[in-house]
Amino acid sequence: MATLKPGEISMGTTIMAVEFNGGVVVGADSRTTSGPYIVNRVTDKLTKVHDNIYCCRSGSAADTQAIADIVKYYLDLYCSQHGEAPTVKIAATLFQEICYQNRSQLLAGIIIGGWDKQEGGSVYNIPLGGSLHREPFSIGGSGSGYIYGYCDKVFRPDMSKEECIEFVKNSVSLAMTRDGSSGGVVRLAVITKDGVERSFISGDQLPEQYLG
Repeated sequence: MATLKPGEISMGTTIMAVEFNGGVVVGADSRTTSGPYIVNRVTDKLTKVHDNIYCCRSGSAADTQAIADIVKYYLDLYCSQHGEAPTVKIAATLFQEICYQNRSQLLAGIIIGGWDKQEGGSVYNIPLGGSLHREPFSIGGSGSGYIYGYCDKVFRPDMSKEECIEFVKNSVSLAMTRDGSSGGVVRLAVITKDGVERSFISGDQLPEQYLG
């Protein structure tokens, strides 16, 4: 298992993605820490790797940023060579191959969410170690351990886009109140065939039942 070296920046975090009929909602907190210190309160952990494909990053900030850059390069190359957009599964497979082949050197947990013509909205999870899982919803990062029960209770496979937005917002907000490595604002992205809608919820706009 990879371990952080002294001074290396880690993203103790909360990341999440959920499918709905027609797309996906991805979300994350915005706190980046280095040991006990908060080095960035408004990090954007939702990274675009192609037009309708985003990844949520947890673990070492340097590792996950480098992996996302590599995958973006290969997806752009795929698009040029084949004359069509890559699928979410292709993107997830590229992430998985890099993470698995370098599992002893990397500290990276990644969730991929997006929309394509073949599958519609889909979510893939790559936890530490580099395995790959297609899931209707996925949570990750240090804050995820606090919200598994809540997510299992609230999630329904037939939720609307609006219900999924509330589900992600409430789940990430709840994790932020319990996990000292998660905090800041909640960033969201709704991905459909029509494109990507980005938004964020500032600290004073978080659901009141999760503040305290």
